[in-house]
Amino acid sequence: MNNNIDFTESDSAELEEHILPNSPTHDQEPQVQQLNQVVSQREDDDEEVHKLLVPSSHDLPLSPPSSVQTNFISYFAADFMKPGHDQYVYRHANGLCVIGLAPTHVAFKDEGGITAVDFNVGKSDRSGMKVTGKRKKVAFLYSSLENSSSFLDKCCVKGSLLEVNDRLIKQPGLLNSSADREGYIAILMPKLADWLKIKDSLLSIEDYKKLREGR
Repeated sequence: MNNNIDFTESDSAELEEHILPNSPTHDQEPQVQQLNQVVSQREDDDEEVHKLLVPSSHDLPLSPPSSVQTNFISYFAADFMKPGHDQYVYRHANGLCVIGLAPTHVAFKDEGGITAVDFNVGKSDRSGMKVTGKRKKVAFLYSSLENSSSFLDKCCVKGSLLEVNDRLIKQPGLLNSSADREGYIAILMPKLADWLKIKDSLLSIEDYKKLREGR
């Protein structure tokens, strides 16, 4: 008994028609193209999201940004009142300003650096000022002494004095080691109108670097 089944060409064509998917008709081609575009766009979007979530190691900075770089905008007052008396202003989004000596301040050029700080200038001792009730708008003065050299500066920003860094009285060396962090001078809150006036005279960090590197 012969169990072999012979297929004719017509049988094969009919089988392929049932098993294999039909090619898109002329009317279906635009829909297929649109679907391909949607799929391609989704793939591109997924790739962009992946780049944002997992950045390339080549795009990462050599060191992570500091808290100052992340939370504050840096400004500089060059030659404030006297040549070489440079100050920095770190301004927070809420308007608060941290004031300190810029690294190019003339006081840092003396051998041995700054060895003493005194907030008792004129008629007021700013080190004993406490923030209670309504804050008074004051100009902040500080004095630092190094051997036979002395420097008297006035804060470059006018505003309500919130805090002076009285740690500098016992640890003046903070100015030499970390003037831009623990060695800050004071924290003030200027009025918006006062800030807009002083801001026009301040330098961005890029302009400050160009000015001092060009010396």
